[in-house]
Amino acid sequence: MFGSIGMPELIVIFVIALIIFGPRKLPELGRSLGRSINEFKRASNELKNTLEEEIRIDEQRQSEAPKTPPAAPASGTQASTGEDQSVARSSGTGTTA
Repeated sequence: MFGSIGMPELIVIFVIALIIFGPRKLPELGRSLGRSINEFKRASNELKNTLEEEIRIDEQRQSEAPKTPPAAPASGTQASTGEDQSVARSSGTGTTA
């Protein structure tokens, strides 16, 4: 029922709780314990759902990243175009390619 705790152990725990807290307080403690367990389950399920959603979003981003072409280099040098080379050749300055 509760793992390694058997029925005789549960009865002993119940009797001790009954002696310590009394018959009037025990139902209130049971309800409070039930609400606490329910709140813990709800919070852990919410955390699990949030983590799964974040993992799914991250996997989508990673699968989309290789599909985009690489960006142009951001270095300070400029690549010469064919137009730049023709201007340099016509003016007589610059290097020939």
